[in-house]
Amino acid sequence: MERPVLVIGAGQAGLAAGYHLKNARVPFVIVDGHRRVGDSWRERYDSLSLFTSRQFSALPGLDLAGNRELYASRDEFADYLEAYVTRFRLPIQLGRRLIRLSKAGDGGFEAAFDDGSRISASEVIVATGAFQVALVPKVAAQFGHEALQLTTETYRNPNQLPDGPVLVVGDGASGRDIAVEVRQRQPVLLAMGKPRKLFPERVLGKSIWWWLNLFGLLRAPAESRIGRKLRQSDAFPDRDRSIESLAKRGIRVLPRLIEASGHAARFADGTSAVIRTVIWAVGYRDDATWLDIEDAKGPDGALLHEAGISPVKGIYFVGRPWQRNRASALIMGAGPDGETIVERLLSDRAKP
Repeated sequence: MERPVLVIGAGQAGLAAGYHLKNARVPFVIVDGHRRVGDSWRERYDSLSLFTSRQFSALPGLDLAGNRELYASRDEFADYLEAYVTRFRLPIQLGRRLIRLSKAGDGGFEAAFDDGSRISASEVIVATGAFQVALVPKVAAQFGHEALQLTTETYRNPNQLPDGPVLVVGDGASGRDIAVEVRQRQPVLLAMGKPRKLFPERVLGKSIWWWLNLFGLLRAPAESRIGRKLRQSDAFPDRDRSIESLAKRGIRVLPRLIEASGHAARFADGTSAVIRTVIWAVGYRDDATWLDIEDAKGPDGALLHEAGISPVKGIYFVGRPWQRNRASALIMGAGPDGETIVERLLSDRAKP
């Protein structure tokens, strides 16, 4: 019996890979630890919406219903992923948490799951995404029990917060969205990190993503001059989330958080504030503790790849940030990257 390709993760990257594997008539199975397709989105904060409009938030073969110029909600996109699986009859095994991936003696791979089951695979496509474990910096340990601490994974909505000042640490898209939402109930401080550039949401009536796509900027290779500039700026659309707009809403914008003591926080400009709740929105890290293959990870535990190709033969990736270009970490990049990886997998099979 032919062993399947194992796709790890049933988010947009895994489903895009599955779509192209099915079109290529390659046996495969997608595994995911969640109980329902789309739960990786449903478990994030309630008000989350995509920051790419619907026309740039679909997977190959199925449009995302609704106004193409507006943004899908968290639950809407989660339901879309579930419908995508049904539409293309993708083989998925849910509730299967991977605890170990190792090489088999015959050159393939063996995956072990938390229920004791195993799957033997010919190749593996890792599609676990870039938002696995919310980062919590070391300074968090300096806060005392007086300060409730949450992350972008554990924050859901303002109703779960006690009365008192809220410090949001991290001024990316999620940090700014959470700060605006919480400000409706509580005083909010936003601690910034590196300087950020925001680009306009619309230009001449068109979505900024439409223009970036038209001029090929989203497809610029990661190591090209344009790619390096885009990566350095790390810009996202200004949907009324500029520093000026935040200040007008009564959000106190502060420089980097440098230390804490009890429920007091001190910032890089020397100012301090008493805090009741801290919400960490400083990014995410990979969790690759399940990967038990030499040369597949760096000394720091980071997943190693070049344009989605692992140094270990037979392991591939879809959905890594800047895997090939700016679009790689966006929903719009999952389809093209998935197609490229499946083509490479088939090409590698054909080599002697």
